[in-house]
Amino acid sequence: MRQTWRWFGPKDLVSIDDMRQAGVEGVVTALHHVPTGAVWTPDEISRRQAEIAVMKDGRPSGLAWDVVESLPVSEDIKKQKGDWRAHLDSYRASLRNLAAAGIKVVCYNFMPVLDWTRTDLAYRVDHGGTCMRFDHVDFAAFDLHILKRKGAANDFPEEVREEAGRRFRTWSDYRCQGLARNIVFGLPGAADHMDLEDVRRHLAEYDAISADRLRAHFVDFLEDVIPTAEEAGIRMCCHPDDPPFPLLGLPRVMSTESDYATLMAAVNTPANGITLCSGSLGARPDNDLPGMMERLGERVHFLHLRNVKREGTAIAGSFHEAEHLGGDTDMVALLAAALKEEARRKAAGREDWSIPMRPDHGQDILDDLDRHAQPGYPAIGRLKGLAELRGIMTTLQHSVWGLPA
Repeated sequence: MRQTWRWFGPKDLVSIDDMRQAGVEGVVTALHHVPTGAVWTPDEISRRQAEIAVMKDGRPSGLAWDVVESLPVSEDIKKQKGDWRAHLDSYRASLRNLAAAGIKVVCYNFMPVLDWTRTDLAYRVDHGGTCMRFDHVDFAAFDLHILKRKGAANDFPEEVREEAGRRFRTWSDYRCQGLARNIVFGLPGAADHMDLEDVRRHLAEYDAISADRLRAHFVDFLEDVIPTAEEAGIRMCCHPDDPPFPLLGLPRVMSTESDYATLMAAVNTPANGITLCSGSLGARPDNDLPGMMERLGERVHFLHLRNVKREGTAIAGSFHEAEHLGGDTDMVALLAAALKEEARRKAAGREDWSIPMRPDHGQDILDDLDRHAQPGYPAIGRLKGLAELRGIMTTLQHSVWGLPA
């Protein structure tokens, strides 16, 4: 597996030099400053490549832009309204420009309104470090009492509604504002940054869009852009919903193995693939990550390797970002399945036999706690995770176990 690292550009407090010292082999990034729906031009793409290519002292970094994460799909495309056809034109143009620059893997998502959702960006864990957390009761309090979404009460069990009300009554305005900021104001990689009124407007527009209709819009998007990706040699890979269950009454169409199978069957070509995110999918107890890798592996073009600890047994429940080997996903079994898939591809002569992966998220530990980097993307916490994953891969590929290198 090709070991990559997500980078948010020159303003990222984790630098290219840090990545070199971590021993990563490639960079995952995006043009976050380009508005959603606009074309990623050759000049902007080459500028980002040049930023990756050098260290602080001007020496070559030896790193390159390997994976796009992400080329955002606009809300207009998801809803099929407004400028959605022009945005499709821009998307295809961006794919062609990326391919011309030698970038062949593009991760994206089809989550409506919110790219990914956490209620706490610095939850303190037992060892003194911090991580991101989704607290289902806190989210219910936001939905019921801060956003005041119509019909929200129907989406939570009675005990969750009652506890959410008790918590809300003890919160200050500052606490409410902080929770709202965590949920809707935009996390790293979010395509758009919104306030509460923006969210309410989007939610109203989704009232008439069921899961089946959103899935149909998704297939329309794929039928439009995948031929361009295929012609350009690009492998598209959709990221799952995060969390992988409904929020704010919005439809979810990428939360389970069945969702992924539907996606791949709808436009059945290798250019239409998936990002297997063990953290997002692992937040749902009925998702079997090693099994998904074995059954869907032929179309896995990108791996996000992280772990979460579920705090209950419900499909929709609380969880927090665990250490990479410390959550509910069997990371050893998942990596073994990924290595077996790579071996199958190599034996078949596939050029893309090496699957790019990155240590996704990480707990803030040691100097991370003072660095204040992007939430979920610390330097040392991710380095620890990458080292653990490397250790598993090295062990599994050792001759005493019989798995091919």
